[in-house]
Amino acid sequence: MDESGVRFPVGPLLRQGYAVQALPLLSMHIYAKKQKIILNIPDTYIAVVKNSVGSKIFRNLYAKVNGKKTDITRNGELSCAFYVSSVLLLFKFIKEGHATVDSTVKDLKKSGWEKIKKPKIGSVVIWEKIDFSNGDFHKHIGFFIGNNRAISNISELGYPDEHHLTFDNKRKIELILWNPKLK
Repeated sequence: MDESGVRFPVGPLLRQGYAVQALPLLSMHIYAKKQKIILNIPDTYIAVVKNSVGSKIFRNLYAKVNGKKTDITRNGELSCAFYVSSVLLLFKFIKEGHATVDSTVKDLKKSGWEKIKKPKIGSVVIWEKIDFSNGDFHKHIGFFIGNNRAISNISELGYPDEHHLTFDNKRKIELILWNPKLK
């Protein structure tokens, strides 16, 4: 565990003869007989985001609604906050997982994420509300990966995919958040 409280699975490394030294947030040193290995959390975070494309693990989130088991993400149609918050939680960049964009943004701000004007690789992007059907409006959230590209859960697909930052000028950006620890 590092000073931020982030836990890393070091048991397998210790069994292989490595020594592990926890350091401040976003790094950890692993020592072998002649090697010093430093985990790069910011680059790993971006790799996880990019490698999530096509994953269906965020497609379903079940809750009891009026006593009835319900997939509140509607088989991936509304999984953007579940997806983004799950990735962020994996790296302890937020405090808990979420099912809505608003609760995710609230957690991001409480966890030290700051509003910025131009996206940086790894920043979290929030898009304006759009009408899903019959007045059912929803915001959208995803990750900026550079070169006017983002990765977010695509409602029509039900899983994360790469796309143009503004969905080819079809959706306006409402907010961009950045964690200074990602420098």
